[in-house]
Amino acid sequence: MAAIEVRDLTRMYRQGQANAVPALAGVTLSVQAGEFVSVVGRSGSGKTTLLHCLGLLLRPTSGQVVIDGIDTTTLTDGRRAALRGRRIGFVFQDPNLLGTLTVLENVVLPLRYAGISRGARQRARDVLDLVGLGDQLRLRPDQLTTGQAQRVAIARALIKEPGVVLADEPTGEVGSETSDELLYLMQQVNRMSRIAFVVATHDVEVASCMDRMIRIRDGQVVADERLRVDFDRLRGRR
Repeated sequence: MAAIEVRDLTRMYRQGQANAVPALAGVTLSVQAGEFVSVVGRSGSGKTTLLHCLGLLLRPTSGQVVIDGIDTTTLTDGRRAALRGRRIGFVFQDPNLLGTLTVLENVVLPLRYAGISRGARQRARDVLDLVGLGDQLRLRPDQLTTGQAQRVAIARALIKEPGVVLADEPTGEVGSETSDELLYLMQQVNRMSRIAFVVATHDVEVASCMDRMIRIRDGQVVADERLRVDFDRLRGRR
């Protein structure tokens, strides 16, 4: 069973009173459990809209988004939110950390929102160890580098053990060395787990570090190719 499947997905945006502009125009694709996938395209190509539809942040104008075999088309907003909370993690270009909370508290937050307190802090410590920040638990966001802040965001996305992590330009605000470190980290997590990663990027070099590259242009998938990626490639560049 696919982790996420979309069928003939469209999303229209209104411009003015009469004109409707398609951000997505008939996208059909599936992402299997454990895949490491890029969605690559220029600004305005529709890749962010696609991720937001995959993550149930946006409702499509038409078409289906199926998650773990559940057709989300007719789900209420509450049931969509519950499914999103259980099965999907998000990493954005801006880590969106709360400045008044410590690193540990930021990572615990999704469990707090879900009403989970038992073992929450230990789970947060575990995922922070996984991303290499186990010794930075008490720092606040303004004490972190940009790369460290994005590692915290990755840890926060992982804490509820989602089936899929959706990452929108996660390396867009960092230099090439830090970008390589973040990509290598995501590769490691992907290969140690059954968590699928779908990473939207405008950078073909970033996309080429993943096992599958989906190219999107003007709201349509124009190519979908499997890549032969050397797992140690980024390790050698770090």
